[in-house]
Amino acid sequence: MPLKDEYLLPAAADMHVHLRNAPGPIAELVTPTIRPAGVDVVFVMPNLAPRPVVSVDEALEYKRQLQAIDSSITYLMSLYLHSSITPDEIRKAKKAGIAGVKAYPKGATTNSEWGVLSFEPFHDVLKTMEDEGIVLNLHGEVPSSPADGVTVMNAEAKFLPTLRDLVTKYPNLKIVLEHCTTADAVETVRSFGENVVGTITAHHLSLLVDDWSANVNNYCKPSAKSPSDRRALLDALVHSNGKFFLGTDSAPHDITAKKGPGNTAAGVFTQPFAIGYVLTALDEALARGDVAPDAVTDTALAGFLSGYGRAFYGVAAAEGRIRVRRGAATVPASFKGATGAEVVPFRAGEGMWGVEWV
Repeated sequence: MPLKDEYLLPAAADMHVHLRNAPGPIAELVTPTIRPAGVDVVFVMPNLAPRPVVSVDEALEYKRQLQAIDSSITYLMSLYLHSSITPDEIRKAKKAGIAGVKAYPKGATTNSEWGVLSFEPFHDVLKTMEDEGIVLNLHGEVPSSPADGVTVMNAEAKFLPTLRDLVTKYPNLKIVLEHCTTADAVETVRSFGENVVGTITAHHLSLLVDDWSANVNNYCKPSAKSPSDRRALLDALVHSNGKFFLGTDSAPHDITAKKGPGNTAAGVFTQPFAIGYVLTALDEALARGDVAPDAVTDTALAGFLSGYGRAFYGVAAAEGRIRVRRGAATVPASFKGATGAEVVPFRAGEGMWGVEWV
């Protein structure tokens, strides 16, 4: 049995987005696509180039620049876990309303060259975050290493002992294991208390390894994996109970970075149709028998897409409502900016669920 043809839902909250440098051609192209997707709250990643966001003042300036593009969105800002961050900066972040600190393993993904080799040097910072209620956001992979037998297919699994270590050392620290891609990650998050949660992207609910290995626009880190891993993510969506919520990891790259010479940039652009991609993935899962029809309830959708993420970050419940209709939109071949930037979206050219604000 397929999904209904129409849903009335609370405005969505996307708790993992990349908007790039602002002002800048990519930010000016993609930031205006947030609200049309039915989203009014986003948690913004700090891995800008040529330098990441490592201070409260930089985060607040970045927020002002994004608000200048679209002031209708609530931007939850973050810092990049870096050796320059001190406990005092964390306390300042709390007072300024900074929502989290993102930890990237050094060299694991886009703009992670300033990232973490070990969490040991950050003990005082992490303890202060635990005391202040600042969220630790984890890119949960270790860097690929042929010598250590690490590839994109097991990089997440090999990070999970580090997550367990952090939970043991900082039992009250709020932690998000971002963009979960494996059944092991789902079960590990479920094994901890309510202060440890996971986000799931829109694209990982439908992609498999074969899909990204044959299409550069589907390539991201962490990468999509096996059918059993995908089933685990879908199950986590419909049976979340607050442990999992939407974090699209929408990551726009100019078309030249995806198809040009050199290494392909990791990232899938999903921002404009985030809700539609989730519902499409559920439709496909129902057709395969990967999800039971009675599991896809309005309550489950509203929690995953809106309520659970807001509650974890202490954001008020959604006031706005959206209507989502089957087949009411078509994903364009690309999005083009006035200054020449061009970004190819996920499922380009496909019919898609459309969103309208009510």
